[in-house]
Amino acid sequence: MDWLEYLVFRILHLLRRLPLNRILHLGASTRVFADYFKDFEKVEAVRGIFGERTEEVLYNLKVDLTWFGGYMYVDSSNGHLVISAPYLNSGDKVDIYLDIIHELCHVRQFMEGKELFDSRYSYVERPTEVEAYRYTVQEAKRIGLSDERIYQYLKTEWMSDSDLKRLAKAVNVTC
Repeated sequence: MDWLEYLVFRILHLLRRLPLNRILHLGASTRVFADYFKDFEKVEAVRGIFGERTEEVLYNLKVDLTWFGGYMYVDSSNGHLVISAPYLNSGDKVDIYLDIIHELCHVRQFMEGKELFDSRYSYVERPTEVEAYRYTVQEAKRIGLSDERIYQYLKTEWMSDSDLKRLAKAVNVTC
């Protein structure tokens, strides 16, 4: 991603926290998670996130598919999972799976009333992010990914190399 795409991504990330969030959802379609993502209620990692409430949560969780770029996130105004349709259609399937696990952890945090975007912390030190990444890394290891592959998964456009190393260390991934 070049600097212009990065800048647009950051602006969209900030706007989703404002009342202007509705603008970002123009052209989005809303669906029920369990209707779109079949059998996730049977996934051990997902059951570990929600416990006995797994089916209830997934059958009530809304997913907003948007045509804007990016990946996916939890809308902090309503708890919906927002997913970029282009990413869903063309992204790496393992990365998408791990992103869903990561974001479902954020859904639980939202349900618990936690501040998902606490600006007192940098991204890689934010307690909600570290928790979600730890859980995601645990699942990545369970499905057999190497630390090298997990490290590549952790790498994002908005994270410096030093931030990536700090995050990897915090979630026990060696490279």
